[in-house]
Amino acid sequence: MPYAYEWAVLRVVPRVERCEFVNVGVLVYSRPLDYLEAQITDDLSRARALDPGLDVAAVRQHLLGIADLVSGGVGSGDNGGRPAGERFRWLVAPRSTVVQTSPVHTGLTDDPAAELAELFAQMVAPPHPGTS
Repeated sequence: MPYAYEWAVLRVVPRVERCEFVNVGVLVYSRPLDYLEAQITDDLSRARALDPGLDVAAVRQHLLGIADLVSGGVGSGDNGGRPAGERFRWLVAPRSTVVQTSPVHTGLTDDPAAELAELFAQMVAPPHPGTS
């Protein structure tokens, strides 16, 4: 039986006023399966192409913070101890910063880890030559 899940894309918006962004990760959450995971690229070259002056170290630190919060790691502070659903909602709350999320999307799955891998390949990984 498939279970409901929600997902959002992590984006780097180098210059918020220009509204240009590059997808750098995916968050997947399933309440019935108590699943919250993220897959995040470490390649920020496409974001640097939008803004050569991008503070890559700061963006990487922010993305590491997201990964830590998703896993409930000790570096995530008190928020890391919150239930997965609360952490997901906090992460996908709209904000006007360099690292943002897309709107939340929904689906049904028996395997949220497979969905995460497929969404990352579809939404984040650079396209292979000859594909559209």
